[in-house]
Amino acid sequence: MNLFRSTGVLLLSLCASLTAAEKPNIVFIYGDDVGFGDVGVYGSEKIPTPHIDKLAKGGIQFTDGHCSAATCSPSRFAMLTGVHAFRHGVNILPPNAPLSIPTDIPTLPKMLRENGYVTGVVGKWHLGIGAKGVETDWNGDVKPGPLEIGFDQMFLLPSTNDRVPCVYLDGHRVYNYDPNDPIYVGRTLESVNKPGSTQYGDARKNPELMTYYPSTHGHNNSVINGIGRIGFMSGGEKALWNDETMADVFVEKASEFIKEKAKGDKPFFLYFASQDIHVPRAPHPRFQGATKLGKRGDAMVQFDWCTGALMKALDEAGVADNTIVFFSSDNGPVYDDGYADGSVTKTSSKETDHGHDGSGIYRGGKYQIYEGGTRVPFIISWPAKIKPAVSDAMVNQVDLYTSFAKLVGHDLRKEEAIDSRDTLAAFLGEESQGLDYMFNEARKTDHAVRQGKWKFISKGGKKKKKSNDELYDLEADPSEQKNVVKEFPEVAGDMKKLLEQVRKSSGLRFD
Repeated sequence: MNLFRSTGVLLLSLCASLTAAEKPNIVFIYGDDVGFGDVGVYGSEKIPTPHIDKLAKGGIQFTDGHCSAATCSPSRFAMLTGVHAFRHGVNILPPNAPLSIPTDIPTLPKMLRENGYVTGVVGKWHLGIGAKGVETDWNGDVKPGPLEIGFDQMFLLPSTNDRVPCVYLDGHRVYNYDPNDPIYVGRTLESVNKPGSTQYGDARKNPELMTYYPSTHGHNNSVINGIGRIGFMSGGEKALWNDETMADVFVEKASEFIKEKAKGDKPFFLYFASQDIHVPRAPHPRFQGATKLGKRGDAMVQFDWCTGALMKALDEAGVADNTIVFFSSDNGPVYDDGYADGSVTKTSSKETDHGHDGSGIYRGGKYQIYEGGTRVPFIISWPAKIKPAVSDAMVNQVDLYTSFAKLVGHDLRKEEAIDSRDTLAAFLGEESQGLDYMFNEARKTDHAVRQGKWKFISKGGKKKKKSNDELYDLEADPSEQKNVVKEFPEVAGDMKKLLEQVRKSSGLRFD
């Protein structure tokens, strides 16, 4: 369905004629577990976010912008491939998981590189590293990974900051690697504790080793920097990251990329994936106490600083005006997610962070199929082209691929970005309408379809006698408090058919 007709055709003809010097640089600033209500312009009153607010006020602030899934790895997969993660069975990845993006499929960085861009990724990856069925060798070339799916340069934490291995990757190699202290990663302590490698404590046996703060559930295997992690590792003591300086390191590497590539004759694409505000939250001491919300609020202030630092780098490199900056998050908020960091206050209705609700008025958060799980901050800035505005167009991260393909004059192949649709006109503020329908997922079996004011939810899992279907009128009930599936059976039936078409086309089962 062609949603944008004449405007889209005009944009395509203009973009197809752009020279390399005229093509905009593209920067993604991607938060982790940042909710709709965690940003000032989206209603946050207890977390100051001046840099993000400035970005929003200078670009388009979308009020109905979504990630494709309510969890991290699936959203990242969809954004970088233009394909819903459930088609490939991708869920939250464990430590030492192999690369979840097949190296032989089209990706956003591949597409941009094909069209003259130099590409880089800095920050959290969490899309797997290494080949399926082969144990990853952390003492040699660690691949396949980002470099095999379209990125020219990479500096990142390979999984996520609550999982081992707690080292950075610079290209294919562990950063600051010491060959005299080989690294091993596994699911049991016995599998990694090998002679000649530094041994780390097991929080299950010695919880007192968790001196930064204790684990609340599950994050109690190897203890690194006084913090319990998921999974076990040994070795690599000189290569270990410092949790409190991680944001500084990522900003430094990203700024170096911007400065270097701005001098070249090619446009660049930078995917900056922050670890903030994911657990374990360990903001730099200069940000601790910046809010009254504990480490979660302080980590959000740190992420705001990162955003400002990257915008400063673009400005100092002289490329800010012709750079598209996309700011968003991989899923909605979560509070107590593995560590007793003081973020949670229990109320009669839901968990909140000392009176601060990261979902705003919306129901749910991370892991949940409700609006709070996928409706996230969604900002696009391009000073040279975009006029500041607030837009209520329904948009989704999975559609960035096709939209940017149009922007750079790339003709999509049949097998490319099959779930991604052209919403470039909405992204650039040329159209007030976005998607006419949209899909979201949560965990492995929960799916939703949005169409106009309606939202239909189908929850999978074990079959029950009573229907798991839900229907909400978001115009009258944005907080999804009243399930009206029985009052509007025809609407529910039509939307269920639409949802089932996509489910069946994936070849996967959801019952």
